[in-house]
Amino acid sequence: MTRVAAVDCGTNSIRLLVADADPSTGELVDLDRRMTIVRLGQGVDRTGRLAPEALRRTFAACREYAAIIKEHGAERLRFVATSASRDAENRDEFVRGVLDILGVEPEVITGDQEAEFSFTGATKELAGSDHLPKPYLVVDIGGGSTEFVVGDDHVRAARSVDIGCVRMTERHLVRDGVVSDPPSEERIAAMRADIEAALDLAEQSVPLREARTLVGLAGSVTTVSAIAQELPVYDSEAIHHSRVSYDRVREITEWLLRSTHAERAAVPSMHPGRVDVIGAGALVLLSIMERIGAQEVVVSEHDILDGIAWSVA
Repeated sequence: MTRVAAVDCGTNSIRLLVADADPSTGELVDLDRRMTIVRLGQGVDRTGRLAPEALRRTFAACREYAAIIKEHGAERLRFVATSASRDAENRDEFVRGVLDILGVEPEVITGDQEAEFSFTGATKELAGSDHLPKPYLVVDIGGGSTEFVVGDDHVRAARSVDIGCVRMTERHLVRDGVVSDPPSEERIAAMRADIEAALDLAEQSVPLREARTLVGLAGSVTTVSAIAQELPVYDSEAIHHSRVSYDRVREITEWLLRSTHAERAAVPSMHPGRVDVIGAGALVLLSIMERIGAQEVVVSEHDILDGIAWSVA
């Protein structure tokens, strides 16, 4: 067993996994898994730069994670940064800050690399499952981008497109710094058109409709599952490998886009950092299901973070 640490820094959240990995058996035993909403991508779509307050929040989380990694005595650490830090003009400032705190340079990976990690993390434990037909379509709906990966035991095709829940919210649902509550039908239609255009782009290189099992990753998807199950709290065990039907996803998405901030915040399984962006994330999921004719989505709590851990193990 090798004790490893993996950090995934996305547009909306930064996450840590410390685990013991045994590549010979495919076993990954969690020692500490946590997530902090830092909204690193705040304003990046509009300004092209990482905001000073977003960097401060992210560096504070890094300092917390450094203490945890030291406490567990992880032998190896890999820090991967995704959409927001790919897009920002001042990403060197971000890189220097992480290096000072954690002692490793963040790898600002490409969308294709992001997709590879997501696929490995989501499907490694599904490989022996006879009741989930292949090929899989793994969809990782992040804050700034969504990754699409089609594969069997290995990746066949992958594509990253810029339709994350934060990006779509900021582009279509924010006016004068305030999120529409709830948004107008015109704004929802404009967001839907943006998502459909991105799906057209993804289909140019990924055969989305060949998939026989849709696997959904990241906070927008897991939160939809928690709402579908009416969980009294966010429960990773109940969410992992749950299945949510297309009809239920449509019903939840429509409610989220009609609801007020207070109504969404009152959902017991809702993380406070997702209240304003969950409607956009759910609409991305719904649009994907409609595009490929999926009758259900298999929800996975294991994703890019697990893929990063395997890569370092």
